[in-house]
Amino acid sequence: MIHKAATLALLATTLLVPAAVVAPGTANARTTPVPASANRAGLQVVLEAIGPDAPRDPTTEIKLSGSLVNSGTEPLNGLRIQMRYSSQPFARRADMEAYRAGQTLPGSWRSQTFVQAPIAPSGKLPWEFAFTPQDLSFSAFGVYPVMVEVLDSFQQTVGNLRTTVTYMPRETRVARTRLATVLPIVDQPRRAGDSTFVDEGLPAAMAPGKRLGDLLKIAQDTSSAKGLTWIVDPALLDDARAMGEPHAVRSKDRAQQRPATPETAQWLSDFREAVADHPVVATPYGDPDVAALAHNGVDDATRTGIAAAAIVARQALGRDVITNVNWPVGGLIDYDGLDLLATGGVDTVLLDELNLPPATPPVTTPDASATLESVNGPLTALVADAALSETVGADTSAPGAALANRQRFIAETAMISSEPGAPARTVIAVPHRRWDPDPEYVTDLIETAADLPWLAPVTLDAIKRGKGVPVPRAGLTYTEQARKPELSKQYLTGVKRVGARADLTSAITIAQDLDVFDLALLRLTSSAWRGRTGAAAPYVQQVAEAIDGRIAMVNITGSEQSRLRTLAGSNGDVPISVRNGLSGDESKIAVRLRVTSDQPDLLKIEPYDDKLEIFGGQNQTIRIPMTSTESGQSTVTVQLTTEDGRKYGKPIELTVRTTGYTGVALVIVGAALVVMLAAVVLRVLRRRGGRRPAAAPPPRREREPAGTES
Repeated sequence: MIHKAATLALLATTLLVPAAVVAPGTANARTTPVPASANRAGLQVVLEAIGPDAPRDPTTEIKLSGSLVNSGTEPLNGLRIQMRYSSQPFARRADMEAYRAGQTLPGSWRSQTFVQAPIAPSGKLPWEFAFTPQDLSFSAFGVYPVMVEVLDSFQQTVGNLRTTVTYMPRETRVARTRLATVLPIVDQPRRAGDSTFVDEGLPAAMAPGKRLGDLLKIAQDTSSAKGLTWIVDPALLDDARAMGEPHAVRSKDRAQQRPATPETAQWLSDFREAVADHPVVATPYGDPDVAALAHNGVDDATRTGIAAAAIVARQALGRDVITNVNWPVGGLIDYDGLDLLATGGVDTVLLDELNLPPATPPVTTPDASATLESVNGPLTALVADAALSETVGADTSAPGAALANRQRFIAETAMISSEPGAPARTVIAVPHRRWDPDPEYVTDLIETAADLPWLAPVTLDAIKRGKGVPVPRAGLTYTEQARKPELSKQYLTGVKRVGARADLTSAITIAQDLDVFDLALLRLTSSAWRGRTGAAAPYVQQVAEAIDGRIAMVNITGSEQSRLRTLAGSNGDVPISVRNGLSGDESKIAVRLRVTSDQPDLLKIEPYDDKLEIFGGQNQTIRIPMTSTESGQSTVTVQLTTEDGRKYGKPIELTVRTTGYTGVALVIVGAALVVMLAAVVLRVLRRRGGRRPAAAPPPRREREPAGTES
């Protein structure tokens, strides 16, 4: 008893004396006791330092320090500060969570108190406690509760700080917990069509101190860290590349040309270098809302997005990325969405633990790996740990928040590894999708994880199905609350209408890796538009205008005045020309030309080859054979179609005039030939008559000699 009392007296001196300091400038301040209720509103207990992270020896000194901050307008006086602790570690993670939430835990608590000096308005007073594991009777590997509590002069609690100390004796042997830290870098669409940006906000978002700039800094500062996996939307990389080249920006309903933006090109180059040694998982291009697509019958977009992600990310990063792993929005998906992913080539999904809970409440932390059945067979489900994910993605803007969350991360991982009877497991930490991180905090957390003796950092692709001890799961749980934020049916119906017209342009385009408007349509289905489809409306409109413009570039030539064709006779050919006004690598098209007579009894369209293949900037003419049963005018409708018969563009009408001259001409020509033939025959006969021999002249009488008488 005497030895114990002496120990406590020594501990009291160690804990209390360093903290009994007077805040500068408060010695002569007017101080009056303040009611507890007021103090609660104006007092903050801020943790500023605690360490070491994982003491191994019973005599290692542990320091806990911070400040009392008076954020009110009146001085605070008569405060007492005490440190309370328990010599028993938490038995379960649930017990630790209850303690953090403010619940009082059973156990033997010890405390030491001292009187604080007054704190002026907007002032602060530092405090510090120093102790060893041996002083507080910490003996086993575990997480111990430590609370700093502030009391007023009425012995009412006016502020407290709940934290933990993790102790791991050097002789402790535990199976290291494998920890996969996954960091997302997902933005929002910045372009409508592929060639025009909606605004010029991307360079600002990538600047140092801004969200994308901070994500780049994390990537750079952790480029050599172990156990780190990045999830990236290739659309962001694509936007950075496109803006890093000459591009167009929409301004007042016009596209204005802009020079290359070097900031985005540099950001992409730096990111490519920073993640060179880390696995990169690509979301489907544009990060589409897969669950909403499944529920609204937009089935092809997911498969297209996965294929596009592989192509675009390879071009941007110069290497292949992982596309068979998918992280649905919020880590939530149902079986309809799972089937879409499976048919698109996904064999692993990263889920929130609320989406795939254990069948019964587990005694210890379950392994992250599980198995799900899909239309394509079994898939691996990797279930993220909620508490660890919260600590990685925590908001650290409040005073002391970074240190408090760091301490929680240490405690959570230690609790997992110290759970009795539990085998080695894999756990996953992934912050929310569009987090806004503090680079210093996240980098420190990743470095801390690498140094903790109970953790083994691993990458996401190193987690193999069936390697952990399976825990029975309840199956996918997708509630109405999870479904409510999805992209709405009304919005996606409009997107589907735009997509149907875009599909026409794809149907006639030859030799393309991706359809012309695939990337633009994927941007319209992005999860970034959840809860803000009004902001997506200009994107939808611009894509629709771009599609209509492309459709109009392929057309049947001729003005209104030239839509008159003359058929000289009862049959003949009518020429019809088609113009391909497209340019670029994907400009060659294949279309069909359908010509129908509005009066088939008067004007018949004879069989013809209706296929055309036209290079960009060229025309091609088809001669359409027609037969008329009488003279006059008839109308024909000319329509371009896709290979499968869908109408492409608007039909036009041609007027065909038939003269009937062919039969009359034959009569005239026949009569003329008869006349000519008769003339020729007569002339021949005459010529023959002229060539007959002349009649012999009568014999000449000889003259008698003169004087001769008969």
